[in-house]
Amino acid sequence: MKRVFTAALAATTLLLAGACGGNDDSAQPAATTPSSAAASYPVTVGDLTLDARPEKIVSLSATATEMLFAIGAGAQVTAVDDQSNFPADAPKSDLSGFKPNAEAIAAKDPDLVVLANDIDKIVSQLTALKIPVFLAAATADLDGTYEQIGQLGTLTGHADEAGALSTQMKTDIDKIVKDVPQRSTPLSYYYELDPTFYSVTSKTFVGSVFTLFGLTNVADPADADGAKSGYPQLSAEALVKSDPDTIFLADSKCCQQSPATVAARKGWSTITAVKSKQIYALDDDIASRWGPRTVDLVRAIADAVTKVPA
Repeated sequence: MKRVFTAALAATTLLLAGACGGNDDSAQPAATTPSSAAASYPVTVGDLTLDARPEKIVSLSATATEMLFAIGAGAQVTAVDDQSNFPADAPKSDLSGFKPNAEAIAAKDPDLVVLANDIDKIVSQLTALKIPVFLAAATADLDGTYEQIGQLGTLTGHADEAGALSTQMKTDIDKIVKDVPQRSTPLSYYYELDPTFYSVTSKTFVGSVFTLFGLTNVADPADADGAKSGYPQLSAEALVKSDPDTIFLADSKCCQQSPATVAARKGWSTITAVKSKQIYALDDDIASRWGPRTVDLVRAIADAVTKVPA
């Protein structure tokens, strides 16, 4: 199952890429217009230096694709991977970010490739072919997201738009969080990646978003020792015992999970979230990417938390 494979990648790279298709029209990306201030090249981000503005970008990261279009660099993107389903007009191809093929990527004649993972040493393979590569790994928190948006803005000649996007995201998120009433006792939550009970801990990007609301993650104890991946697989018994106040499903599209399917699970009828009907299905893609639509994730969590009786 691709979502389990994704969770395994997350253990070493904090990758949590959306594995299901969707055509959510919220948070539409910015128009692909030139930067308000002419960018001067060469530019350097980390170890990567570009001598000219890239005009044939290949994105093998669904999150990076969303970022590129949101900062106005969409017209420079000539191909995206098979999981990049937003925005709808992104030039989707059969390229894979999970099983990247250097020859297939090179055939697109890119002047910049954006990746979320260095799977099978693809970075060194592309570098050997003289193809510039930017590794945009999953971030651990929102600050990392803003930094990555800025880096892509610098590389693509859209620094101003990138800065404006991050500022708007911060403003929107701060307002959403501020408008949620404070609670004397923190709510607990279980975040489900798939029906085999893979979850996320507070040290992941998704976990950091929930932390904004002061929620307690029932998966944290499961990652207190051992691999400390941030993506532990819980047991049904442990989940029932942890008795979360709320349940969030990030497997509603990929695995057809819903409040009804969760309520029907054997032994789960005693869980507070089930008894009080505080089970919320999230958009799998939005809930698994660290890009511009994180604002939508924050809003979904806020709406759910507000509905829980004080």
